[in-house]
Order: sequence, then C-alpha cells, then structure tokens
Amino acid sequence: MKHIPVISTSFPDISFQEGQEAAGTFVYDFVYELSHHISVTIITPGSKTKSLEIDNLKIEYFAVPSLPLSLLKAVNPSHWLKIIKTLKAGQDKVNEIVSKTKTDHIFALWVLPSGFWAKRAEKKHKVPYSLWALGSDIWSLGKIPVIRSVLQSVLQGSKNRFADGYELAADVKKISGLDCKFLPSSRKLIRKKKKKLVSHPPYKLAFLGRWHPHKGIDLLLESLTYLDEKDWGKISEIRICGGGPLDKVVHKEVKKMQNKGLPLTLRGYLNRAAATELLLWADYVLLPSRIESIPVIFSDAMQTDCPLISTPIGDLPRLLEEENIGVLAETTTPLAFSQAIKQALEQEPTNYKDGLAIMRRGFSVEVAARELLALLFED
Repeated sequence: MKHIPVISTSFPDISFQEGQEAAGTFVYDFVYELSHHISVTIITPGSKTKSLEIDNLKIEYFAVPSLPLSLLKAVNPSHWLKIIKTLKAGQDKVNEIVSKTKTDHIFALWVLPSGFWAKRAEKKHKVPYSLWALGSDIWSLGKIPVIRSVLQSVLQGSKNRFADGYELAADVKKISGLDCKFLPSSRKLIRKKKKKLVSHPPYKLAFLGRWHPHKGIDLLLESLTYLDEKDWGKISEIRICGGGPLDKVVHKEVKKMQNKGLPLTLRGYLNRAAATELLLWADYVLLPSRIESIPVIFSDAMQTDCPLISTPIGDLPRLLEEENIGVLAETTTPLAFSQAIKQALEQEPTNYKDGLAIMRRGFSVEVAARELLALLFED
C-alpha cells in the first residue's frame, strides 16, 4: 500500500472544540478519508510530542513553544526564537518520518511552513512533494519580499499545486509560473434526515461563523435594519450562531432588534452535529463576508441543500453564476445585502433544488480525496 506523510499546521488536537476550528475539522476529515485508500501519517505541531492512531490514520505531534502558530509573527523580534525552534522541530519530525517509513509522496497543507519542510525533506530523501495553498500563504505572506522568494521557491519545487479557490489558484500560478489546480475543501456532515425545501414564506434564515469584520457579521446586522415590515412578515426566524471579537457588538445590536419584537435568536459556536441541524432547519444561509475565497460554510450549505444569500466576494460570484444556488448581492454593503435578502424572500427555495444537487456532488471530502490521489499517483 502506498504511504504519504501529510504535513499540516491546521490539524486539530483531538481534544479541540468543534465549531471554532473550521480549518481543523476540514483537515481532519480530509486526511481521515485519505486513510481509507492509502497509508497516511499526519505530521502536525502540538503542545507535546506524542503519537496516536485512529483506525488507519497515524498522527505524529511534535512539540512547539507556542500555539497556534498563526499568532507567531516574523516582524516581531520577540517571536524569532520561538519561530526558529518551531521550524527546527517540524523539520526534524518530517525527516524522521520520511527516513523510517516507505514514503511514496509528501503532501503539505499549506505552503509555509509545511511546504518548506517538505521541500527540504525532498532534497534530503529524494521523495517528491505536492502542496495545497492557503489564502494567507499567498495573500499575506506573499506580500513580504524575503518570504515571497521562499514561497516562490517552495511552489516551484513541488510536483503538484492545489488551492481551494479559483482566484487563489490563479494567484499561485502567477507567483510560481506553474499550473495550480482547484481542489475544493469541505468537511463531512452526517445528514440523518432529508432536507425539505419549502415553497412559501415565512422563511428561516441562518448565519454560522466567526463574529469578525472579515465575515461581515456587522454588515449583516446593519442590513437587517433596512428591512421593512413587509419583509419581516416573510421571515419566521433568523438564527445567528458563532462567536468572536465582535461579540459585544452582536449581542448589543441583536438585543435592540429583539426589543422591537423582531425574530432573532443568538447561539454560540456549534459542533458538527448542531451545525448540520441548523442548516437542515434553515431555508437560506446568510453569507455576508467582506474577505473570502470559498468558505467552509459554503460546502456545508451545499451538503445540506441550503440556498445562499451572499456578498459578491472571492469565488462566490463565479459559483452562484455557475449554478442556480442562491441570491448574490450587487456589492459588499449593508444596503446591497438587504436588497439581496429582500430578493430571496420573494423567491421559492425549491427553485434552487437542481443547482444545489449539482454543486453538492463537487463539494465533498470523498471527491477531493479521490481527485488528489489520482493526480499524485497518475504515473
């Protein structure tokens, strides 16, 4: 059986709190699905060095000075020692696994630092590597001159390059000069009942995600103030779930609307089962993001046959134009988003049934895993 080490800084600790680790749940589901087809060893940072096994999946944690790694900043001199220790610990663990196991290919999520470790392992052990780019790799780290050159070198040394967004894939190609394939990211939701798309109001609306300006929770709340009495008459309930830095703002603004008798409900982060129930309950998912490629909530909505009301950012316009799966706002403003909500309230969610079914087939962990393996071992 073929074996690949998968290097990822996003794999969760097994004790992680579901609902707060969207990237972590996706990575877990993805490598677990891969382990159904080949031998997989996940190499990931942790609070201490330890080895675990879950069914056919081997997990190798290497100890790092500080977690999460995303909080370490190269521009902060006080972080330099921690960064150096982290880079050494990761490289040592990757070299250890590759040297003591039969390794057919190395797969890195994401370009930095995972791809950097994979590139150095390739040089030492002569094993090819491929990688999956993250938006922060390209759109944040790619703006720092010295790091951009490292990023470019890692990309150019890889056998295959993937990205979970069309725009992101184009930017990877621009930096590397090499092709980058779109591979959708999604987590696996277990549906215990069939979604019933309704054909008449009142409709149920849901927001699930971080309460952060990037995710547009404040934009959503302001957009609701533009709805009139007729619009609210077509809304059964709006459930806003999640948490984050805008927590106080969200509670304050929702309380104001609740005091006016408007049907809003607040809930915290949801685990996988609760998120599935929310999306099966909802007639529309609200996606008011300001900065996005293709969010995990998009694939969640597709898996649960839930139409979208979305801002026109990242790859979402392309996806909503590709298939009839929801309503797209004209611009990323509260007024435009309120107009999109109004438009959705005039539509029948049943109209999106065919488009959702088509899109759902492409956004699944099983499909992504099969496509990856076919490309890695096509020779």
